[in-house]
Amino acid sequence: MKKSLLFAALLTAGLNVTAQQAPKPYGVLPTQRQLKWQETDMYCIVHFSMATYTDKEWGFGDEDPAIFNPKNFSAMQIVSAAKAGGFKGIVVVAKHHDGFCLWPTKTTDHNISKSPYKNGKGDILKEYQEACNKLGMKMAVYCSPWDRNNPLYGKPEYVTKVYREQLRELYKNYGPLFMSWHDGANGGDGYYGGTREVRKIDRSTYYGWDTTWGITRKMQPGASIFGDVGPDVRWVGNEEGHAGETYWATYTPHAPEEGKVPANGFVKDYEGTEGTRNGKYWMPAECDVPLRRGWFYHESQDGQSRSAYTLADLYYKSVGRGACLDLGLSPNKDGVIANEDVKILKDFGGIIKATFAVNLAKGAAFKPSNVRGNSAAKFGTTFLTDNSRYSYWATDDKVTTPTLEIDLRTAKTFNVIRIRENIKLGQRIEGAAFDAWINGAWKEIAAVPSIGANRLVRLPYNITTSKLRLRITKSPVAVAISDFGLFKEPVHLVAPVIRRNKQGEVNIYTEAPVSSIHYTTDGSAPTISSNVFNKPFMLTAGGEVRAAAFEGTGKSESTVARFGFAKEKWQAITKADNAAAAIDENESSYVTAPSNTFVVDMGEERNISSFTYLPRQDKNTSGMVTGYTFAVSTDSNTWQDVATGEFSNIKSNPVEQVVPLRAAVKARYIKFTASKLISGEGISIAELGVR
Repeated sequence: MKKSLLFAALLTAGLNVTAQQAPKPYGVLPTQRQLKWQETDMYCIVHFSMATYTDKEWGFGDEDPAIFNPKNFSAMQIVSAAKAGGFKGIVVVAKHHDGFCLWPTKTTDHNISKSPYKNGKGDILKEYQEACNKLGMKMAVYCSPWDRNNPLYGKPEYVTKVYREQLRELYKNYGPLFMSWHDGANGGDGYYGGTREVRKIDRSTYYGWDTTWGITRKMQPGASIFGDVGPDVRWVGNEEGHAGETYWATYTPHAPEEGKVPANGFVKDYEGTEGTRNGKYWMPAECDVPLRRGWFYHESQDGQSRSAYTLADLYYKSVGRGACLDLGLSPNKDGVIANEDVKILKDFGGIIKATFAVNLAKGAAFKPSNVRGNSAAKFGTTFLTDNSRYSYWATDDKVTTPTLEIDLRTAKTFNVIRIRENIKLGQRIEGAAFDAWINGAWKEIAAVPSIGANRLVRLPYNITTSKLRLRITKSPVAVAISDFGLFKEPVHLVAPVIRRNKQGEVNIYTEAPVSSIHYTTDGSAPTISSNVFNKPFMLTAGGEVRAAAFEGTGKSESTVARFGFAKEKWQAITKADNAAAAIDENESSYVTAPSNTFVVDMGEERNISSFTYLPRQDKNTSGMVTGYTFAVSTDSNTWQDVATGEFSNIKSNPVEQVVPLRAAVKARYIKFTASKLISGEGISIAELGVR
């Protein structure tokens, strides 16, 4: 009997020891460099180079270095603006697709030493590095694999003697780096040393990525490598700044062609938005999005930057879903961030700082349904508010759907919930719900399909309660939750929406009632003394409208809308189903013509200084124009070509394209011809316009 009791005691003791061991990791796990990247949360990618001066998104490679001469370039101003926004680092675009290098490289003459900037002695990369060091910001580099200038592009020598050597120079002279950023755009037409031809590559094999990444690992071991296929950080599959509502840090990339190896620019990129549950690799997503409409500065986009509250929304849809946010900054031709963008960054940083300044869950009493091995000291709920991402509350192996009650002790008001998993043990949870104690009963207020490194639940309304409950609704293994927080986002006024119909009538409205809306049409910022909007007004000749909402002493951010000539008299000459959709002032509708040409009769002669093209907005690239010719006529018989070019990056960033003409022209008829489509047959247009 004594032996039996002794055996039972030893067995129980053994079980308790086992139960108090940490949970076994689940699936693939992050490396130390990936953890450091994840903790960064937000950083900025800075596009400032040749395209800044040519008013393009992608340079062709034939640009003269003499045009690069910023009058007041200030890396300190640029990096300071990013830091004021709460961003923790910058990615410097050291070389874009045009091949111009912002450092004095030995690999090509197409570099800053051949420009007049600082009499050929300038080094933009060094200035960024010094600014980051002074301001305590991280730094990374972007070096485009595609080079539309270099005569060797397309040959093996370009990779071995140019591209990899450029990376070696950057890694040697400008570290330490927290990332090495590799773009997926590669192969196509370009200058290529004067040949002006199309060069295609095998995107699956040309760059020898395994060998190229080996250079990064050797020279910058702490840098996470970004690319469509990682290997450390993947592209999220859009340039809209958001990850999927369901989001997995694990990922298995697939090539678009069966039997081929996936590579940068050669992957089913849409799969990156959500990732792959139980994927082959730990490869979290970066959500990149420009602050302005394009990645490079364009004067025509002044006043149209994303607002601070739009950035806050993107923060919740990127960082708040477990990814990181990479915001594009575009210094102007002087070499600084425009004042309006500086203010937006500062305002955004203020919103985030104010929202997360106080965790209302601190000091609460937590009541879990289970604690691993009954060991509160090792796996208890006190770790949920200790500001560590890696200390955690854990459950026994067999308890995969626990509950956690949170007694706030007094009624508190919040509108943001934060929950995190300890990702050192993998991404484990597949579903969770949140309940509030309201009117004597539990009421579900939110649910999420995944958690991961960070999940922010932005509620549509304020919740006031003294008790909450977390329910894990699905998990294949025991949970390991490192953080729980409740926060209150400050009240704000939403900026108005400005719309114009085909007749030229402008309407301005807000999503919620406000005391008043004020607007201007002279380019000035709206104030309480500006015109009061109380009924629609006509703007047939085009122009700029700015509007803001007012409530008490509060003022919303301003909305800016630019319009061309009204289209009441316009008629589509091209025969196509739904042809009128191309000129109906409705961004959601579109036409697909049977050919690559679309002709419009404006009904009267107009003096035209620019034209606009909005591609279809349904995330389908069929018929989307990338190469174009714009022609005009006074009689529809004799045509004059007035603009020819390419819409660079339109597939990833399908915003309105504005093409200024070299000189104003008089015309009644306009003809838009696609010389190159992203995919499909027949030109597609959401909206065509002239200014």
